[in-house]
Amino acid sequence: MGSDSEADKTQQKEKERKKMLAIAPIAKPLAGKKLSKKTLKLVRKAAEHKCLKRGVKEVVKSIRRGHKGLCVIAGNISPIDVITHVPILCEEADIPYVYVPSKEDLATAGATKRPTCCVLVLTKPTKGELGPEEQEKIKADYSLIVADVSGLTSSLF
Repeated sequence: MGSDSEADKTQQKEKERKKMLAIAPIAKPLAGKKLSKKTLKLVRKAAEHKCLKRGVKEVVKSIRRGHKGLCVIAGNISPIDVITHVPILCEEADIPYVYVPSKEDLATAGATKRPTCCVLVLTKPTKGELGPEEQEKIKADYSLIVADVSGLTSSLF
């Protein structure tokens, strides 16, 4: 019984190692394990409340229209040219952005089956209104993660 759990652990470690090897060299600031988990949790909540834009095309369109939020970009995109313009747009619009290791995990958190390059977590839903409690929960989580990302970015540059 102990050998099964050890085999599972080694398989999981091997998966994590492969994910880290597939990350592009421009993926900075890259979220650590803890921040990545928190960020994906926020993406999941945002997807439930329809406060999420998925994919490069939607994200770029939203940024150009002036929507504010947190941009989460997958670090293992190939070819990397697909998303190289997104961080520049985010910096020009003063939108915080962070890279997470896996596009598959980002898609799962964003409630899609297809791997996603990037998502934009909006502060308020595009259509309709949220209840005040739900709005406060999302705002609180959003603020915490943005503070962590800002700290990560400031230590980088």
